[in-house]
Amino acid sequence: MSETTMPAAEANSTSERELQSYEFAFHVLPTVAEGEVSGVFDALKAHITKAGGEIFDEEKPERFDLAYDIIKYLEGKNRKFSSAYFGWVRFRLTSDSLVALTEELDGIKELLRYLLIKLTKLEEQNAFRFHESISHRKVETIGDEDDAEVVAEDEVSSEDEIVEEAIEEVVEEEVTTDGEEEK
Repeated sequence: MSETTMPAAEANSTSERELQSYEFAFHVLPTVAEGEVSGVFDALKAHITKAGGEIFDEEKPERFDLAYDIIKYLEGKNRKFSSAYFGWVRFRLTSDSLVALTEELDGIKELLRYLLIKLTKLEEQNAFRFHESISHRKVETIGDEDDAEVVAEDEVSSEDEIVEEAIEEVVEEEVTTDGEEEK
């Protein structure tokens, strides 16, 4: 009797059945009402768990300006978007279930764009918190509106002074045809 051994191809296929870590990063259309974005986020997570995924980390979607406009074909015409709600979910799932999950995610009409990547062990341990990293760029209004107008007037007057000084310098300096300056 000969002893049967598992070929290398079959050994790899059994390891593929193990849970792999993935990150699903997405943009929700800005046309979705702010109060409904959490419902879209919950629906995305429901699709992942329905496919057998185990969610282990997430960042809720928040609205921000995109680096460039994204064009998407919606309702019979191309529409341009300059902002979106961005969020991500990290989960573990078998690679066999991934194809079915991506087909479901493709059908979600509230998504502007998404990216699904497989995580390395190092990436899995060190999540990048996007909204925390850009929190310093968010504009906060301090005081009432009258204070904001005064600040704006001060900025305009200082810019006017700089422009006037530059004009005076140009008027005072005349350049001759041979390149020498005269005052």
